[in-house]
Amino acid sequence: MLVGNLKMVVRAGVYGTLLGISGVYADTATLGDAGVVAADAWAFKLTPSYYVTTHEKDATDLNLRANHGPHAIWLGYYQRGSEFEQTRTGYEYTAQIPYGQLVPSLQLATHGFVGGSINAQIGDSIYALLGFGRTNARDYYNLNFDPNDSIVYGLGTRLLPKSTLSIFTVKDNRLHTGQTVTHAVWRMLPDEHQRWTVDLSSKHGRATADDELVSGKALSVTYDYRDIFFRLAQDRKVNFTAEDQTRLSVGLRF
Repeated sequence: MLVGNLKMVVRAGVYGTLLGISGVYADTATLGDAGVVAADAWAFKLTPSYYVTTHEKDATDLNLRANHGPHAIWLGYYQRGSEFEQTRTGYEYTAQIPYGQLVPSLQLATHGFVGGSINAQIGDSIYALLGFGRTNARDYYNLNFDPNDSIVYGLGTRLLPKSTLSIFTVKDNRLHTGQTVTHAVWRMLPDEHQRWTVDLSSKHGRATADDELVSGKALSVTYDYRDIFFRLAQDRKVNFTAEDQTRLSVGLRF
């Protein structure tokens, strides 16, 4: 009951926030329907996160994501004390293509940042992962923790019982940093109400072309139960710096 009431309150609040930007990305299938979109056509995910980093002030992030059919939009705010803050928004479209999916995305952020990517999943029970990303190299706190000016390549499978497994690499191909991150991601659905996601990654590279080479590992574990999820991550040499970071996220889908 408490979760149900909370979802109703949050849903009422976020509709007004997203109304101004959602019209830009309206599903063309609804344009003939007097511009009215049914409430149950939208799915939201609210994710507050807390970051603890060695030799830095603690940071917080709040991200709201809204999905409507193949469209997704998001609005987020990151703050690290009085040192750095950044607001971001973005759009993503999931296109179904023969033998897979194609997902282009665009993100804008304060401090003049602009970035975009296109990713593809080709295949079904066994599939290839391919991607390409570019930014304008402006100031941006990278919450992906992978290089953004990069290529992506890897493989995945759905042949395991109640599970998917993917192994892929994200590699800088523009800024001469040598940044390379390889992920092994396992998702398991024990039943219709639960899901576990484990992401083990290994990295090496430099924060900039002139910095020292670093290497480290990261582990992220996410548990979903119905509409609530919890995520805990430990990241050595976060974003190719000398620092280590612990991240905690608690989220709600509604």
